[in-house]
Amino acid sequence: MSAMSSVAMAQSQSLHKVFVYGSLMAEDVCRVLLNRVPQSSPAILNGYHRYSIKGRVYPAILPVENDKKRRVLCFVLVQLLVGITDPELHILDEFEDVEYERSTVEVSLVDSSDNLLVQAYVWSNKSDPNLYGDWNFEEWKQLHKKDFIKMTTGFMEELELPEAKPRVATYESFFQQGPENPAAS
Repeated sequence: MSAMSSVAMAQSQSLHKVFVYGSLMAEDVCRVLLNRVPQSSPAILNGYHRYSIKGRVYPAILPVENDKKRRVLCFVLVQLLVGITDPELHILDEFEDVEYERSTVEVSLVDSSDNLLVQAYVWSNKSDPNLYGDWNFEEWKQLHKKDFIKMTTGFMEELELPEAKPRVATYESFFQQGPENPAAS
């Protein structure tokens, strides 16, 4: 094996594929977090549902059983980010914070129907009573994207400080709940 192919192998081993289904589908959010927009492909995650979260503007996914009696198939159609480096994966881990667990899931690429094992951030509280309905990316873009980008910029500024606040604290301080700014639904 040549030195060049050894380097290429080492680099390819440190690249990750990350399934994103919420705010990270927005190129502007990725650009703030990663200083670039990674290559992406549409993908399907079968056996999961993307929920809205009471009091939050971002979604959660959790595995669900397909309902064979009613022939309802549960899946999430979103984006697969490719070429994510170890440092970028660390930033995404920090951004997703304790509310999510990074898990390996199997997705199907829409363009080729290839199945891949990838990383996804799954909601950590599997019995959360605040999960409901379906989360809508187009609605989020219209109603919350601009403020979410500002919050994400604040998160990145905080992340560089010696005693950075976790993302949840940054989110809660940015999206203060009060009479003039009620919880997002």
